[in-house]
Amino acid sequence: MDHLSAMAVFARVVEMESFSGAARDLGLSKSAVSKQVGRLEDRMGLRLLNRTTRRLSLTEAGAAFYEGCRRVVAEAEAAERAVTRLASAPRGRLKVNAPMSFGVRHLGPALPDFMARYPELTVDLALNDRVVDLVEEGFDVAVRIARLADSSLIARRLAPNRLVLCAAPSYLESHGAPRAVEDLKGHECLLYSYQISGDTWILRGPGGANGLGGEQRVRVAGRLRANNGDALLAAALGGLGIAFMPSFICAEDLRAGRLARLLPGWRDAADSMIAAVYPASRNLSPKVRVFVDFLAERFGGTPYWDEGLSP
Repeated sequence: MDHLSAMAVFARVVEMESFSGAARDLGLSKSAVSKQVGRLEDRMGLRLLNRTTRRLSLTEAGAAFYEGCRRVVAEAEAAERAVTRLASAPRGRLKVNAPMSFGVRHLGPALPDFMARYPELTVDLALNDRVVDLVEEGFDVAVRIARLADSSLIARRLAPNRLVLCAAPSYLESHGAPRAVEDLKGHECLLYSYQISGDTWILRGPGGANGLGGEQRVRVAGRLRANNGDALLAAALGGLGIAFMPSFICAEDLRAGRLARLLPGWRDAADSMIAAVYPASRNLSPKVRVFVDFLAERFGGTPYWDEGLSP
C-alpha cells in the first residue's frame, strides 16, 4: 500500500511539474513528497526524474513508469467514485431471498411499486423455503418467517405471522369439526416439512391460571407432508385434511368461505413474525435501507391479508 501511495505522489509531481505544487495539492510537506519519490527510485534502482533548480523532467524510465502510475491512480479514483455513488443513493443490484409462498403472493406483487420508486436499482430475487446463509450466499437481505434466534443478523419486524387452523367445508361434513385441541389427534392433518416443532402443533388459547391463555401441545398425523404452504393450501381446499398455516396464505379463502376457521380462540404459541433480516454492518447500504423501509410501510401494522379476519 505504501508503494501504491508513492506511485500516486509521483504521478502528481509529474502533473504539477513541481515537488512544491504536488505537496500543496496533496496536503503534504515538500520533504515528504521528495522522500516518497526517492524511495520509489531506490526501489526501482533507476532515476525517474531529472532535477534542476528551475524544472523537473522525466527520464526515459520515468516516462514509462508514469504511464503505469497514471492508469493505477485513474482506476483507483474511478473505483472510489463508483463506491461513493452506491453509498450516496439506492443504486446497483439488490439480492433478496424470501420464502416461496410469501414471495409469490406478497413480495412479488410489491416489487413493481418498489422498483418504480427506485429506478436505478435492479433486484435479484431468489425464492425457496430453506434458511439460507446470507453472507455465504451473497444475499443483501432476506424475508424470514419465524421466531428469530439470536444471531449476527439484524432483524426488523414487518408484520405478525398468524397461524390459523382451517379446513374445507367438504372435509368437515365428512369428519366433523374438532371441538378442542386434543381432538386434532383424531383428524387427518396436513403437515409442513419445515415446521420447527415437527409433527407437534403448539397452540395458545383462552383460559390458563394467569388469565393470559393456556398452551397446549398436540401430536398430529396425516397422509400428506409438504415443504410448501401453497401445496398444503391446495390439499386443504380439496378436502384432504386440517391445515395449520399462515393467514397470509389462506386468508382470502377464509373470507370467501372456501375454508372454515377452526378453534378460533387458539393461535400459534411460537409468536413468530415476518421480518427483514440483513447482515450487521456499521454503514447500512442505501439499497438495503430503502428496501426494508418499503417492506415495513407495505406490510406494517395490521397487514392487508388479515383484514376482516377475527382475532
